[in-house]
Amino acid sequence: MPLDPLTTDLHLQRLIAGGVFIATVVIAFVFFGITRFVTRKYLTGVSGRTYRLAHSIMRATSRPGALFLLILGATVSTLIWPDAQAWGDEVTTIGGAALVLVGAFALSNVFIAVANWYSLTIAISTKTDLDDRILPVAKRVIPLSVYAVGGLIVLDMLGVSISPLLGGLGITGLAVALGLQPTLSNFFAGTNILSEGVFSNGDYIEIQGGPAGYVEAVGMRSTKIRTWLNNFVVIPNSVLASSIMTNYSRPDPRMNVLVTCGVSYDSDLSRVNDVALEVARETIAANPEAEDEVPWFGFERFGDSNIDFWVFLQATDRVGSFIVTNDLIKRLHARFQQEGIEINYPVRKVVFDSPVPPDAPPAWAGS
Repeated sequence: MPLDPLTTDLHLQRLIAGGVFIATVVIAFVFFGITRFVTRKYLTGVSGRTYRLAHSIMRATSRPGALFLLILGATVSTLIWPDAQAWGDEVTTIGGAALVLVGAFALSNVFIAVANWYSLTIAISTKTDLDDRILPVAKRVIPLSVYAVGGLIVLDMLGVSISPLLGGLGITGLAVALGLQPTLSNFFAGTNILSEGVFSNGDYIEIQGGPAGYVEAVGMRSTKIRTWLNNFVVIPNSVLASSIMTNYSRPDPRMNVLVTCGVSYDSDLSRVNDVALEVARETIAANPEAEDEVPWFGFERFGDSNIDFWVFLQATDRVGSFIVTNDLIKRLHARFQQEGIEINYPVRKVVFDSPVPPDAPPAWAGS
């Protein structure tokens, strides 16, 4: 008895649908097995940034990739199956939504894998700690954003209008942004400070019209410095970014020391020159905070009461400059007293319009 052509066609479609499903299952398991085999056999423990990155990406995509193939095979075989053609639209929608969610899962895994690879291979050798602070935040925010976008796409595929939802999210985001304006301002200011690398932990900084001290921690909202009184001062990053700041540790921690003074007009300037340089060399030899460099001396100007001069040294850092300056002033003062070199008090010479006769009584004498 010959077979009905319609029945033969139905059997053929069922065979094709079953074959497609079995083939995709086999391909999914082969894909999963190959990726696991390659990562364990050839990429585990190898050196080189490229191989480590490939290892991370293959491990992150092995399971989502196999799951993607299984869902794709199930969807296609269901659409081919003759008894399920009446539900074709529903199958397409559900299968497409599942594929979108798996794709979002795969993208999230890939990003986390790349971020972990970067933090373990590159971030440890960079001079700035910006990436060390940004990566933990990005590893939380970006996967959530990927899942949120994937969820919106799924809702749209299921026939749910996302326009009102997007509008509500926009209004809510605007309200949240206005409420968090100070926090966001400090966050972006901290990002700029870290990215520009104007200072780092341990640097000695001074803010114009503000405190000075050592940088203890640079956060995303504020910066903490330790002052001379051994206290913490917490400065909002927005304030720090908009202020004029001096970093005494960059580009070189060595600090120039310039001490100015003046000697009487009756002084022997050559002797003053020799004595000041000799005292400067003694100061360098006696202070480990002073750099072993040749000191400089120079007369600057004719002042009101003295001939002004300066002595130039170098200290190891900002703190050392205070110590060197203090010691140099004490040594100059003591040596000038020993040498009889006078540092005048402020002096004014008064000139009268008409000469006073020698035999004239003093102005204070009575008549």
